[in-house]
Amino acid sequence: MGLTWKQKYNKKYGFEKDKSHSLSDISKTTGYKRKGLQTIYNKGIGAYKTNPKSVRPSVKSKEQWAMARVYSAVMGGKAQKIDKSHLIKK
Repeated sequence: MGLTWKQKYNKKYGFEKDKSHSLSDISKTTGYKRKGLQTIYNKGIGAYKTNPKSVRPSVKSKEQWAMARVYSAVMGGKAQKIDKSHLIKK
């Protein structure tokens, strides 16, 4: 299996491979507004709750699923296409 979106983010920005970040940290690093990242996070929580069949077996919590969506959005994954209206530069 390849790198996760979080691992790709960490590699790009020079963090340890599995370091976790807050929405504020991601906002500071990427230049995207925190409010938009929060919206994407909230959509991830909602998707986890409303479509549990789509959640990978390795995902242990709704928060983990939501952060994966944020990392995907800021790193150019599928979430970026869906959530591009929320990715607003400061």
